[in-house]
Amino acid sequence: MTHRPVSTRRLVVMDVDSTLITQEVVELLADHAGTRALVTDVTERAMRGEIDFAESLRERVATLAGVPVSAFEDVLGRVTLTPGAPELVAELQRRGWTVALVSGGFEEIVAPLAARLGITHFRANRLEVADGVLTGRTTGPVVDRATKEATLRELAAAEGVDMADTVAIGDGANDLDMIGAAGIGIAFAAKPVVVAQAPYSVPGPRLDAVLEIIDAQPHTD
Repeated sequence: MTHRPVSTRRLVVMDVDSTLITQEVVELLADHAGTRALVTDVTERAMRGEIDFAESLRERVATLAGVPVSAFEDVLGRVTLTPGAPELVAELQRRGWTVALVSGGFEEIVAPLAARLGITHFRANRLEVADGVLTGRTTGPVVDRATKEATLRELAAAEGVDMADTVAIGDGANDLDMIGAAGIGIAFAAKPVVVAQAPYSVPGPRLDAVLEIIDAQPHTD
C-alpha cells in the first residue's frame, strides 16, 4: 500500500463497534446472558437512529446483569478487527498523526484493543461490577453522540490540530455529530441514515480505504 507524501498533521477519531471491529461488543456479551436476540434488535434500532442511544444502552446493559467478568476475556478473544484496520492505524501512526477511539461500547474491551494497536487516546462506557459479576448498569457519563463530538473537539484542542484537519469515522447514528463536526466526516459500512448525512462514505469492506478520501482533501498548512 503506497500513499503520496502528506505534510499536514491530522487527528483521526474512530468509532469501535462495527467500524474498527466487525462486531457489536454488547451483542457478544449478551451471548453470555442469553439475551442476544433482544440486544441485537435494540442495537439495530439505535444505530438507525430510531431510538435514543442512552436509553438503548440502558436497556441493553440491563440484560447483562449477572454475567461474570470472565466474559470479557472470551469476548476479547472473539472480537475481529475490520479488514484494513491494523494497516490504517499503522499508516496513520507512521505519518505522526494522532489516532483516537471513541465508543458507545465498553472500556473493558476498548482499552485492550487500543493497547494492541498502540492507541493511547480512547473513551468508552464502563460497566458496573459487583462481586465479580455485571450489575446491569454502567458507571459515569454515557458516551453518546454529543460526547463523541465533544471528545473530538477536546482532543483537537489538546493536540493543537485545527478542526478542519480532523477526521471522524463511524457507522451508526451515534456517530453523526462527530462526523458532522470533523473537517472530514466519513461513514464507513454505515447505516442508511448515516450515509445520507455524512459528507463522505466508504461502503467497506476495508477500513484503510478511507485514506483515499483523506488524502484527496486540501489541508490547512
